[in-house]
Amino acid sequence: MEQSAHRQPQDGPDPSLTFGPGVTDHHRRLDADAWADIYIVGDVHGCRATLDRLLDRLDPSADDLLVFVGDLVRKGPDSAGVLDFVRAHENAVSVRGNNEQGVIDGSKSAPALDAADVADLESFPLAVSWDDCLVVHGGVDHRKPLVEHSPTDLLEMRSLTGSGYERPFWFERRRDPPRVFFGHTVLDAPFETEWAVGLDTGCVYGGSLTAYDYRASEFVSVPAAETHQTRSDDSIVDARATPDVGE
Repeated sequence: MEQSAHRQPQDGPDPSLTFGPGVTDHHRRLDADAWADIYIVGDVHGCRATLDRLLDRLDPSADDLLVFVGDLVRKGPDSAGVLDFVRAHENAVSVRGNNEQGVIDGSKSAPALDAADVADLESFPLAVSWDDCLVVHGGVDHRKPLVEHSPTDLLEMRSLTGSGYERPFWFERRRDPPRVFFGHTVLDAPFETEWAVGLDTGCVYGGSLTAYDYRASEFVSVPAAETHQTRSDDSIVDARATPDVGE
């Protein structure tokens, strides 16, 4: 992909989304009309070779924006290479994932990354939005307003009953705007409803790397180049929208 000559994604006033003090300074609002297309990319986890194959499929121009849902780093073989790609392209931006957060706070290791890399991870926003769309790593709990969400909510939200893999999942029950694009929860296939789009299809576990073409409203996936870690079947979700929204 060519280096973008396009202007940087711009922060600006947010007319529709209000976050609390722990998040508001880490929210980047984008102008969708400034970009020919927008591609939202799932969890890469250091799988640079697979990312390159996906980019070959997408063939983005300098006028297209790439938005990553976080977890660029750890678990795969080339965290530095994935981070270098995002830093080298003005038309690429990533929200912070729980793995970036773990590297920042020292609870997770990433030996290939140096202090400057960690400082760059810390600069990642917790949320990116445009129009009526929101990108976060973990998710959004529809049972409370955005202003009450903590950074941990946006980084790690999954189940409505706790922190594990017990149903219901927030994205299966979501019926409210904004439309949330997310990663974090490993899915056996991309997930899409009017209100939520799930993009972590387990690249590092031998699944696939998935992007969503915003203008075309379609998924683009490539199979993983290699399997770098194993994962139990009970932590790979067969997602489905549920009609019961009582939660």
